[in-house]
Amino acid sequence: MRMPAPAPCSSCGSRRAALRRPKTGQALCRECFVAAFEAEVHGGIAAARLFKAGETVAIAASGGKDSTVLAEVLRVLNERHGYGLRLLLLSVDEGIAGYRDDSLAAVRRNRSRLGLPLHVVSYQELYGWSMDRIARHLGPRNHCTFCGVFRRQALDRGAALLGADKIATGGPPEPEAPGLEGRQASAPGASPHGHNADDVAETVLMNFLRGDVGRLRRCTEILTGSEGALPRCKPLKHAYEKEIVLYAYFQGLDYFSTECVYAPNAYRGHARNLLKDLEATRSSTVADLVHSGERLAIREDIRMPIQGTCQRCGYLCSQPLCKACVLLEGLNRGLPRLGIGKPSYLQKALLVGEKKTEASLQQQEGTQQRSQGPNTINF
Repeated sequence: MRMPAPAPCSSCGSRRAALRRPKTGQALCRECFVAAFEAEVHGGIAAARLFKAGETVAIAASGGKDSTVLAEVLRVLNERHGYGLRLLLLSVDEGIAGYRDDSLAAVRRNRSRLGLPLHVVSYQELYGWSMDRIARHLGPRNHCTFCGVFRRQALDRGAALLGADKIATGGPPEPEAPGLEGRQASAPGASPHGHNADDVAETVLMNFLRGDVGRLRRCTEILTGSEGALPRCKPLKHAYEKEIVLYAYFQGLDYFSTECVYAPNAYRGHARNLLKDLEATRSSTVADLVHSGERLAIREDIRMPIQGTCQRCGYLCSQPLCKACVLLEGLNRGLPRLGIGKPSYLQKALLVGEKKTEASLQQQEGTQQRSQGPNTINF
């Protein structure tokens, strides 16, 4: 049986095609695919006017494929198109043994290859807690609630320390708290969103399923933080995850690919599995969901969170106390679950100055856990 002759590249016509693009179906050679990928990222940056000459951009570097590709592409485009940016790498060490140590090693190897400065901030130095220690106090659930809230604030603090004008994100979204309590986790524009096309589609689907109007309204934005928070941008918003992997492979990029040990319990994983099932029957599912999120209209009478600042640490938030302070107070009191859920009994006690005993707070925590049920919201 004779094998069919290799297809020529549909772009240059002179080289053999090395792949069929998941996004467009084109048969392209390695060189033409890399050029097309970089051109599309540049087109998205230019169309959204993400950067201004002279800005310092902190690239959130986790060591994974997305952030590694983002750093490489931004370095290339900055030189090729004269963006005039000062690029640097910013990593967060959550304190997860056997996971973050190896991923940070990949970041440090990329620092040498890219020639970019690297700064690392850790949960331990910022909050006095490592993620492993938090997990031991929490038990088997809600790890991502703490990690997501602390990671967002850690990135903002690290970027501010470095004098960055923007944070560029490319890796998986920071883990999110399940249920409706995520609305009070952060200020408008500062909540976690997807960073590539698959992540955006997952986030649209997840926020719709849990009725989170606040995040659903802004989860497809390519630039957030216009209301006072340090702006965050997603240059890879329109890039498919499969093509990010292909770009990393063809460019020989060094990245860390092991999943976080706490990720299997995250709510996002269920949305990701559902998305993959839908995509298997309808190839345009990712693009359709992204487009739906972009075209979403919210009724004018829906009340949205109002931006303010935390009365304790000054961080931007939509509640009197930011979620990080509430969660941290619960940890320090030995009652880690008090900050989870809505309403937060601990936040109320802290604000009104109630003289609650630890036994009373413990009783409230137990009542809160027993009363947790399905949340509903009227659109």
